Amino acid sequence: MKEEQTLFEEIGKKIKEAELSQMFGKPCFKAGGKAFVCFFQNEMVFKLSGTDHKTALSLDGAKLFDPSGKGRAMKEWVQLPYAYQKDWKKFASAAHKYVSGKQ
Repeated sequence: MKEEQTLFEEIGKKIKEAELSQMFGKPCFKAGGKAFVCFFQNEMVFKLSGTDHKTALSLDGAKLFDPSGKGRAMKEWVQLPYAYQKDWKKFASAAHKYVSGKQ
């Protein structure tokens, strides 16, 4: 397993109530049956809203998540390169709060 995926799994396992699952055939973590992060193209993807979404999307190399590659991005989901690994935990926590309704 690559270090990117190892970090993804370490972050997800530390979030209370998170369970490892699949989304579009890719690893993800869910809370209450709702996905809040996934792993795609060796990058971490976060379901975000508001300021967290805007901040994440403003980072160099960040993009809206388009798992099909056909220009149908999922607007709440932001894909962040491994270069921002230091921020992955922060955005994972924000994504968990968002899907859990704890914002």
